[in-house]
Amino acid sequence: MSIFERYLTLWVALCIVVGVALGHVLPGFFGAIAAAEVAKVNLPVAVLIWLMIVPMLLKIDFSALGEVRKHWRGVGVTLFINWAVKPFSMALLGSFFIGHLFAPWLPSGQISSYIAGLILLAAAPCTAMVFVWSNLCEGEPHYTLSQVALNDVIMVFLFAPLVGLLLGVASISVPWGTLLLSVLLYIVVPVIVAQLWRKVLLRGGDDGFNRAMRMLQPVSLVALLATLVLLFGFQGEQIVRQPLVIAILAVPILVQVYFNAGLAYWLSRRFGVAWCVAAPAALIGASNFFELAVAAAISLFGLDSGAALATVVGVLVEVPVMLSVVRIVKATRGWYEAGAGKVPKALEAHR
Repeated sequence: MSIFERYLTLWVALCIVVGVALGHVLPGFFGAIAAAEVAKVNLPVAVLIWLMIVPMLLKIDFSALGEVRKHWRGVGVTLFINWAVKPFSMALLGSFFIGHLFAPWLPSGQISSYIAGLILLAAAPCTAMVFVWSNLCEGEPHYTLSQVALNDVIMVFLFAPLVGLLLGVASISVPWGTLLLSVLLYIVVPVIVAQLWRKVLLRGGDDGFNRAMRMLQPVSLVALLATLVLLFGFQGEQIVRQPLVIAILAVPILVQVYFNAGLAYWLSRRFGVAWCVAAPAALIGASNFFELAVAAAISLFGLDSGAALATVVGVLVEVPVMLSVVRIVKATRGWYEAGAGKVPKALEAHR
């Protein structure tokens, strides 16, 4: 591991400070960058995400995708967390923390809107950024791609009814443009580009391919840090203007991330899932598709609503918190593998 990677947490902290400071000092500049979007998908951020994930997608050999069948228990755990646990646990956490515990410190007229934003955030599983987290924790890339693709398909059918159920409204205006464009930009196109590029690199033999991968690895991390500067820069004024509200909204998000990641990790260990699958399973189970959540909040409640602010706080929390989850799953690998072989007897017949 290089010095740059070893001190990644430090660089992340510096980027957060720099982003907030620049966003406060240069609001016009960051406002112009934030305005460069199509269907609520920010194009500069999309380019940076490309730089992050394409080098990781180069590692995927499509001829080996069939091996994902061996990891069906990991797929099951992640689906359970994403669709049966996370949205409902966030509804409970939002009601407890925002609706009761911290309600005296929040504007009373926005409390229900804040809770709605948190629910929107939890109802959309993460897509592109998961490749970054999976790569950092040495996760199984074929499983990660398959799980992300499966979540995208399910999201098309379940996002609206799930959010409608939890918000108690009859119909939800799903920002289909954002959903479809995000899937296209962050999954379909990068996968195609990476596979074409992979074929070109492999013509030079394994040595040439490995050399190219080593050269591209710093590009992913630099793009991650640049994305962090932009995201915090976009909200620099907001953070300085109402830090207490943002800190309070971050509490249920933090609890939810660690709870869902921990539950997914524990269930994976309980069912004998290989660590290389359990690590990204925990990360996929905990992270959120913030572009979709922000777009849905704005379309349903308005740009200046509490819901929109709550989803933005999810964006700000995402990177540093997920990096901490990466560190936790890597640090506990020995503990995990010591117990992951103890598969329940009911599952032995399916091995």
